[in-house]
Amino acid sequence: MDKLIAKAKVLIEALPYLRAFSGKTVVIKYGGKAMTEKALKDAFAQDVVLMKYIGLNPVVVHGGGPQINVMMKRLGREPTFVKGVRVTDAATMEIVEMVLGGIINKEIVTLINRHGGRAVGLTGKDGGLIRARKMKGAEGSSGGDEPIDMGLVGEVEAVDPELIRNLEQDRFIPVIAPIGADPEGRTYNINADWVAGAVAASLKAEKLLLLTDVKGIMDEHGKLLPTLSRKDAARLIKQDVIKEGMLPKVKAALAAVEGGVTKAHVIDGRMPHALLLEIFTDKGIGTEITA
Repeated sequence: MDKLIAKAKVLIEALPYLRAFSGKTVVIKYGGKAMTEKALKDAFAQDVVLMKYIGLNPVVVHGGGPQINVMMKRLGREPTFVKGVRVTDAATMEIVEMVLGGIINKEIVTLINRHGGRAVGLTGKDGGLIRARKMKGAEGSSGGDEPIDMGLVGEVEAVDPELIRNLEQDRFIPVIAPIGADPEGRTYNINADWVAGAVAASLKAEKLLLLTDVKGIMDEHGKLLPTLSRKDAARLIKQDVIKEGMLPKVKAALAAVEGGVTKAHVIDGRMPHALLLEIFTDKGIGTEITA
């Protein structure tokens, strides 16, 4: 009986959040170990389906860097990175589009559908969802001033949310691969964190949830920050505390809240049901970024 009462208490704790978020859009950046370990993949799909059934509108944006690396090596090509960004020539772009827009995207769609959802796979090219532009060149790894041509690496210029809105109204769950096109039809590989932030801003989402493989954002002493303001984020970036793989996540979160998203969260995707724990419990997990 005590166990049953404990379960009832969990539902009661979630009640204010269920009421507050009903009908709201939540954008989820799906990546890291949550994409590769079977138990975590199943837990993620269950979380997303549950959100939809209780009245939220989840939108999934996924990455896939490690899977792209595996496919490139299988095809005899060595991945090249500058400051963490993949140099993407035409041949690499074909592999990126095949892996992100094909293999991974359809695997996630199938997983969500298997757990009772109605997912639809997209890339940013579908319906003119993401208009992209070529990313400005990065400095060389040697620190020289000469920019390096990153090839078909893109930035988000604009997001047209109409397609996503239509899918939400028809009770589908959009699953988006981070690929966009420019007005001339050139295809670009875009960082999934940036895409998630831009999509969340275009939808004026209630939340942006960024799954990662750490507990959240740490301060200069290695302590988890439960909340983070824009001002403190800028300071930690300047101090080189927020860096490497966390940097694009924080920048995406900041862009999202500046664009009208209520809150952004960087959470540990290695924890089963991390999405539900962050949204529907009083304490939550990870780091919450607010405007």
